[in-house]
Amino acid sequence: MSKLKLATVWLDGCSGCHMSFLDMDERLLALAQLVDVVYSPIVDAKQFPNDVDIALVEGAVASVEDEKKIRKIRAYSRTLVAMGDCAVAGNVPSMRNPIGPEAILDRAYIENASAQPQIPCVIVPQLLRKVRPIHEFVKVDVFLPGCPPSADTFHSALTALATGAPLEVSALTRFGA
Repeated sequence: MSKLKLATVWLDGCSGCHMSFLDMDERLLALAQLVDVVYSPIVDAKQFPNDVDIALVEGAVASVEDEKKIRKIRAYSRTLVAMGDCAVAGNVPSMRNPIGPEAILDRAYIENASAQPQIPCVIVPQLLRKVRPIHEFVKVDVFLPGCPPSADTFHSALTALATGAPLEVSALTRFGA
């Protein structure tokens, strides 16, 4: 059996889902027998590959850059997994929705600046009017709720996806399978 290609992506979130993924500890070695990590913030790949079997996406869609990423990820991934409450429901990043992006940028870069108050136009990506979960932009195949999902949840879900076994993770939902 050839190994599946696994990608992990971090949009607007805290990286807690990636930390929980790594908390699988020695179970990562068993998982490495089934998958090759071809793209991730924890590996050196710079470009998202064209033929990913499983893409784990952490974080909500908050910027124009995030929207472009999630559309590309969906186009090049067989199975897309929304990992964590930010990806599933918007969670903490969406708390800015009632305030709006302009007020957030003003507060961060004008009101609280002691030197050179200005809103950056190069480093900070253009923010969308509203932060939204990834399923509002693309089809999601598997939802892994939790803030973050536990290492056990990741292990169960990834093992099932990699082996074709049924997904039997509590509070886990699979669509379109």
